[in-house]
Amino acid sequence: MSRTVGKARTDVPPTIAVTTGEPAGIGPDICAALLGKARRDCRIVLIGDGTLLLRAHGTARTLVEFDPNSSIVKRRVEVLHLPLHAPCVPGRLDTANASYVLELLNMAIGGCAAGAFDAIVTAPVHKGIINDAGVPFSGHTEYFAAATGTALPVMLLVGAGLRVALATTHLPLNQVSAAITRPHLETVLRVLESDLRLKFGLRQPRIMVLGLNPHAGESGHLGREEIDVIGPTLEKLRRKGMRIEGPVPADTAFLPTRLAQIDAVLAMYHDQGLPVLKAASFGHAVNLTLGLPIVRTSVDHGTALDLAGTTRADPGSLLAAVDLAVQLSRRTDR
Repeated sequence: MSRTVGKARTDVPPTIAVTTGEPAGIGPDICAALLGKARRDCRIVLIGDGTLLLRAHGTARTLVEFDPNSSIVKRRVEVLHLPLHAPCVPGRLDTANASYVLELLNMAIGGCAAGAFDAIVTAPVHKGIINDAGVPFSGHTEYFAAATGTALPVMLLVGAGLRVALATTHLPLNQVSAAITRPHLETVLRVLESDLRLKFGLRQPRIMVLGLNPHAGESGHLGREEIDVIGPTLEKLRRKGMRIEGPVPADTAFLPTRLAQIDAVLAMYHDQGLPVLKAASFGHAVNLTLGLPIVRTSVDHGTALDLAGTTRADPGSLLAAVDLAVQLSRRTDR
């Protein structure tokens, strides 16, 4: 990858690639909302089927074709056209377009590697239909990690003044405990602390780590993960200078007085920390993948097939994801 975190440059507006996601979902709808928004702080390139975007936008306007050889920041959003593999009906999934969705991601990743893009924003994809097409796919986070050779990506949700990271991502609940080992947890915390420094400019990030069990194990009476794994790992990192609190019972961790003292929360599993953040900021939160050599942000919601093609989809989270991608890419050595 040619674009890695490093010395900030603010003289050239960053180029942000936006993948349009599952064509039968609301991805084209929320991405089409960008077509009418001119920005001077970045260059936005939508990657997807141009005809589909025009249909979603409800207009016969002429699209601006992306020219990777031009450095001119145009007043209109540009489009890197990739045709659908099969006709698409809003709300109706089709395995024939599963490979199209993955090609969108590959095109964006390749563009970052070639230096054409400074960051990637992803509209939602449908994991089920990709797997139904015979391609094992557990999510954007894991896909970007594999494509960039990242050993351990970390998912971070940002919204309503909160930053919530996950020690495990898309795992069945009965596999979470075994996945939380001392080496794994230490690596996650090192990635989180490093990117809080590099991407958010925090000199000494303060991280609150949740326990896995109710009441953080209740001194071992409700589980020993806090005693055997989480606690010793946190103590080791504290001795090395990291500012870490925990393990903290999850049911009292999100009190305003506690949150005022920290910069990020690390939850042990997907549905432990994210319901709190999404309750506070759903539709306007941003999903950020830490540990990658590129900047990648995403929306905080799924494909919402029932809203596809209805014009009722809210693009708020996508707009916030673009804003964060612009902010973070300005800390990128371009």
